[in-house]
Amino acid sequence: MADNINNTSGGGNTGLAFIIGGIVVVLAIVAYFVFARGGVAPEAKEVNVDVNLPEVSAPAVPTVN
Repeated sequence: MADNINNTSGGGNTGLAFIIGGIVVVLAIVAYFVFARGGVAPEAKEVNVDVNLPEVSAPAVPTVN
């Protein structure tokens, strides 16, 4: 009798594995630059805010006779 052997190697998913692996690597690199700011130290900024507003008063209330 002849042996009925099914050789399924699953080679069709190898390309998909490389694509998914590449996407994971690209996302890891993007996440590094987003969260670590690319290793660049943030520059110090001097914030000096002066707010001068004119004095506002309520309108005069009319009197009832």
